[in-house]
Amino acid sequence: MDWVKIVYSFILLVCGILIFVSSSSRKGDERKKFINTKAQSYSFMIVIGVLILDVVESIYRTFQGKSSYDGNGISPLMFLTMISVIYFITFLMYRKKYGD
Repeated sequence: MDWVKIVYSFILLVCGILIFVSSSSRKGDERKKFINTKAQSYSFMIVIGVLILDVVESIYRTFQGKSSYDGNGISPLMFLTMISVIYFITFLMYRKKYGD
């Protein structure tokens, strides 16, 4: 049974090395990576801003004596939709600005 674990670990190691080598050997995608990175960083800043505003609102409600959770927090579905739309719009903007 131990030899199965060794063979499985060896196969995983070889696959990991192949994935690392193949992903790092692709050249010519610098502009595409740059556009993706810019869109992701902008979306990340927006997400952090929204979460900070939600925390500040929760703190404000706590100091006002109201319940910090009244069932009207951030809806996960709306939050994910907002993130997706922001990423898509910024991706299109940066692709138009820096792309072909």
